[in-house]
Parts: sequence; structure tokens; C-alpha cells
Amino acid sequence: MALKERITEDMKTAMRAAEKERLGTVRLLLAAIKQREVDERITLDDGQVLAVIEKMIKQRREAISQFESGGRSDLVAKETAEIGVLQAYLPAQLTPAEIDALIAEAIAATGAASVKDMGKVMGLVKPKAQGRADMGALSARIKQKLG
Repeated sequence: MALKERITEDMKTAMRAAEKERLGTVRLLLAAIKQREVDERITLDDGQVLAVIEKMIKQRREAISQFESGGRSDLVAKETAEIGVLQAYLPAQLTPAEIDALIAEAIAATGAASVKDMGKVMGLVKPKAQGRADMGALSARIKQKLG
């Protein structure tokens, strides 16, 4: 079953179970997927759906930091719950050892020697880690290895 179909089925299940918070988050996700499909006039595949999910998680993490600085613990809890629902659609996350192995392999393949070569390394690592690792943390780790 395609990821988009699974999300649609989860929406129906949440409706039947009257899980309002979960239903709201799944509907937001489906709306974001549909919006991108309409804007680009394409049908998203699983990789593109994962990119939409990652973008939504990133937005929520940014919102959490803003709400924490504003002292809005109620909104922090809401955003954290939404992240939990969205993360259920991501594949199993890579372990730090697996990430290090991917980075080492990419550095060896590109012959990267300094931070100037970071784009080459990121270009090789990103497709393999898409949806399975936080890209911000991955970027910082590559910079640390090359630095």
C-alpha cells in the first residue's frame, strides 16, 4: 500500500474512533499533500510524501521553540502531539553508527577534504537518509567530520 493510501485509511480510522486530535493532524497532512499535487500538477510518490511529512515536522519543531520562548506550554503540548502522529509515517530512523557509516562512505566516494566539499557529500547522503534522519543534524555531523 502506498504511503498516501495508508494516510487516507488512517484518516478514516481516526474518524470512526472519534480521535479528534489525530484526525486533525492527518487531515492537515493530506491537505499539504493535495496542495503540493495541485501546485505542481503531479501525483506524489512515497519519497515526495515523506518530504512533505518532514517539512511539516520541521515546521512544528520551529513552532515549539517559539511557543516555549513565549511560555505557551499548552501549544507546545499540541505541537508535540502532532509531531508524534506525523513521525508514525516516517520509516525507521537511522542509528548514529549508520549515519556515520553513510557519511564516511560518501566522503570516500567524493574525495571530500574540507567543508567546501560539503555539498558533494550531502548530495550523496541525502537520498539514502531521506525520511530516516533529521537533515539539520545530518548536515551538522557532515560539517563536523569535514571541519
